[in-house]
Amino acid sequence: MNAPNSNLHERLRALAMNLWWSWHPDMIDLMRDLNPHLWREVDHNPIAFLNRFTPEEVEERAAEFVLHSRINYAFRRLHEYLEAGQTWGAMHCANLKQKPVVYFSAEFGLHESLPIYSGGLGILAGDHLKSASDLGIPLIGIGLLYQQGYFGQRLNGDGWQEEDYVELDVNNLPLQPVTAADGRPLVVQMATRSGTLLARVWLLQVGRVRLFLLDSNIDGNSTDDRRLTSRLYGGDNRLRIRQELLLGVGGARIMQALNIHPGVLHLNEGHSAFAILEEIRRVMEYDRIPFHRAQRRVSLYTVFTTHTPVAAGHDRFSPDLVEEHLGVFREGLGLSTDDFMALGRINPHDRSEPFCMTVLALKNSRRANGVSAIHGTVSRLMWQPLWPNRPEGEVPIGHITNGVHILSWLAPQQYQLFETRLGRDWVTRMTHPDMWARVAEVDDGELWETHQNLNMQLIRFVRRRLLMQSERLGHRETLAQIDQVLDPDVLTIGCARRFATYKRVDLILSQPERLTKLIGDPHRPIQIVFAGKAHPRDDDGKRLLQRIAQYSYTAACCRRVVFVENYDYNVARHLIQGVDVWLNTPRRPLEACGTSGQKVLLNGGLNLSVLDGWWAEAYDGKNGFAIGHGGMHDDPDVQYQRDAEYLYETLEQEVIPLYYEREADGIPHQWIKRMKYAIQNLGWRFSADRMVKDYTERFYLPAANATSAETACFIK
Repeated sequence: MNAPNSNLHERLRALAMNLWWSWHPDMIDLMRDLNPHLWREVDHNPIAFLNRFTPEEVEERAAEFVLHSRINYAFRRLHEYLEAGQTWGAMHCANLKQKPVVYFSAEFGLHESLPIYSGGLGILAGDHLKSASDLGIPLIGIGLLYQQGYFGQRLNGDGWQEEDYVELDVNNLPLQPVTAADGRPLVVQMATRSGTLLARVWLLQVGRVRLFLLDSNIDGNSTDDRRLTSRLYGGDNRLRIRQELLLGVGGARIMQALNIHPGVLHLNEGHSAFAILEEIRRVMEYDRIPFHRAQRRVSLYTVFTTHTPVAAGHDRFSPDLVEEHLGVFREGLGLSTDDFMALGRINPHDRSEPFCMTVLALKNSRRANGVSAIHGTVSRLMWQPLWPNRPEGEVPIGHITNGVHILSWLAPQQYQLFETRLGRDWVTRMTHPDMWARVAEVDDGELWETHQNLNMQLIRFVRRRLLMQSERLGHRETLAQIDQVLDPDVLTIGCARRFATYKRVDLILSQPERLTKLIGDPHRPIQIVFAGKAHPRDDDGKRLLQRIAQYSYTAACCRRVVFVENYDYNVARHLIQGVDVWLNTPRRPLEACGTSGQKVLLNGGLNLSVLDGWWAEAYDGKNGFAIGHGGMHDDPDVQYQRDAEYLYETLEQEVIPLYYEREADGIPHQWIKRMKYAIQNLGWRFSADRMVKDYTERFYLPAANATSAETACFIK
């Protein structure tokens, strides 16, 4: 932290180097007020933003716009936040301070300026880190620094997705190189049959939490190995296993190099499961005990969270790939090839079975969970063969339902409303149901005005994006024509997600004539904003996306149905803050959780969803709308048709009439009653603070305490 008498430029850079700024609206306003045009031009990246200013220019603009006191206040607030001692974590888990939780994830979605995420898994990981920071829980993150991120999306004139990859400039990112004890850059290495992999380490500060990112683009690696951390979820199985070796083994070796002793290993999905093996190796070496004892000990403090309800989504590798990349490692553990492969096989004696990362994690973690109640059930059924002597209900996989980091997703206007009506302490009490009960006292007109302002912001954002897209494609739409797209007085439905076929984003297009009639209704019309990406190799997903894009181009719908390109953190923020209704139509029970709807409800939107994931345990008949009754037909086509009919019936008979039911003051009081009830009923339950507290109380503390007890047992 810089000294109090540092100049303004240094103080702003200190703020920018810690992502704490990204969940504090007044910090964002401070940057924007320095130069609104430039702030948008650099995609809200404060490091890139400040790199365009000299210290003298910052002083001049701060004087011109009277920003000195605001910059100094922000600087003090960050310092106070980092130094605060009276946190929830300090009160409840001080024993983790010396032996912290180490949280591994293949992606982290923290802000649009750091595109090292693809979707829900990464956003969840980012929210987990932010809430751990706010709560003061001793936690360290481990991930990979992808120089090209996932991909930038653009649609061609026919609505087909095309991908762009742009190299990140580390000079424009809030990264610090990590150094070893000798002062040189820290480099971890992993020996394989085909050579040694190297990775340098960067530090990203996320509030009080440190996130270490591995980067293979360094001298000493082959050309192919330098590209290992280029793209997220790209390439074949050979590239994938090498990335996962870097993440798991390399991440664990960062801790060893920095003399950090984990009290808990938390693996967010199976990509990082090799970390378990490296921790076993470390314990074997340090305590001079055999593999089976070290394995048991490490399993006591390993927590595994699975997010994937589809069998094909779990990483599996052939014996040849495993031996090439972990053969040297296997020998260090003193295991035969068969014994090592058995660690990742359901049937340890089946030599034809590939090595599964999820199996490795489940076999070697004492605590495992899905991310919603339904997903826990699905996971127990999927992995019951690992425990053949136990009935499905006794399979040791529980659930902790995901939540969202409220301050990252709450619109500034909504934040101000909450602060005024719920009390200035509402942020520290967001897991308390009684605090949210005060939402009932908020004036209907005030809440509706706030929501309408957010809806208008969304519409302006969409129009800006459409103008950029039109200019890129050489279309002739004028600014006046684009300004007719979307109407703030029309019911706005948002639908944005990964374009995987099981998510059935096209369900609302299943009856196009019926949909066109709803869109064109002269008295009670609807409008829809779509966004989302298909995986570059998923042609089925791309065709689904193209169908929606082409529908939005039709003359009857072009002003009421839009597809926003390049879905990312920023697009998601605008959508979830501005829509009236959030549409979610997965094939049940294949939605593990689906946290986007949780972000919507905080901003006054209502959910219209299949009863899957989090919505199955959240919906009570008064806090949103359900598509169907939770049934599942064995034939996917039959279920598709049923759910399509349920969707249209719910829209026509419940959603649309309620939205357009207005009283003399023009305000939809019954709709607002449902908005308020949803916030009251669900806000506290689906916050990331509640989620991280659940992990701490149910998993982290028992895991850390079990380690101490086990050690004491062996001493005796």
